[in-house]
Order: sequence, then structure tokens, then C-alpha cells
Amino acid sequence: MIYVGIDVAKDKHDCCILGPDAEELFPVFTIRNNREGYDELFRRIETASKDLSQIKVGLEATGYYSYNILGSLLDRGYHTFVINPLHTNLYRKGQRLRKTKTDKVDARSIAEMLVTDKTLRPYTDTSYPSEELKSLTRYRFDLIQRRATLKTSITRLVNIVFPKLEGLVPTLHMNTV
Repeated sequence: MIYVGIDVAKDKHDCCILGPDAEELFPVFTIRNNREGYDELFRRIETASKDLSQIKVGLEATGYYSYNILGSLLDRGYHTFVINPLHTNLYRKGQRLRKTKTDKVDARSIAEMLVTDKTLRPYTDTSYPSEELKSLTRYRFDLIQRRATLKTSITRLVNIVFPKLEGLVPTLHMNTV
């Protein structure tokens, strides 16, 4: 079995490829978050094993930063595991006494999790709608928060410019006001 851990970031991804006995097949390396970077990753993975059933790839759930690489991995047919960042953080802290936290250490921790954690479940295409729903829900809550902030600002400004207006109308946020 080959285990690939990917620490996802905006512009680059750090990758660690471990063999069956959790030995590093390549030193931890960095790829760009683009097609050329993904091709480099796929070349290295295929150097380790051509059999897709013998490859597990894990990456952290980092929202939209991970969508492109996740899609590429699924399109290639890799068994991909999307892991909660809190889970990987706790795993890393449990494995090492030193408080070392770098992208390269995280990539290795993700790969080691694939070796040891048998409770992880592969990502499926049915997971995609729930991920999209989560993203849209977060966006909605963000918009509601922004609207509330703007209403507060408008109320404050109107009270400064027209101090008696608030007493004359039911609410300052009516269309007629």
C-alpha cells in the first residue's frame, strides 16, 4: 500500500509519499496549486505504484482551496480521504512531543494517519452536495452578519444627522425612510 499525505494551501501543496512500512519513498516535496503541480504529484505517485487500488491519498478539508486537487484526484480514480483539520492537528500532537507545526510535518502526519487510522472513510461523489451546502450556508451566515453590521452603522449615522427621526417612524429601515 502507498500512502500520500497532502497539506493543502492556497498557492502550493506539500506532499508526503509513504511506502507500505511507513517509510518515506520521496522526501516531502512541494507542488504548485495548478495542473503542472498535479501532474508532478501524479508522476511521483505512479513511480511508487501503478495499481490504483494500492494507493490511498489523504488531504485536509480546507474548503475551496482543496476543491481543485480533490477533483483531480477523484478524476484519476485515487482512493481519496478528506480529513478534518482538527483531527489531523490532534493526531500530530499525539504523535510528537515537540510542538513542531509546519506544512511538511502536516503532510507527513496526514500520510501517517492513512497508515494507522482504520476509521477513516474515503471521499465519495455523494459527499460533494453536502460540502457545497456547507459552503453556501457559511456564505449566507456571513451575508446576514454583514447586513446586521450595516444596519447598525446606518442607524448610528441617521441618529447623528437626524436625531428625532427615529421617534417619528416605526423603524429606520423602512423603504420610505
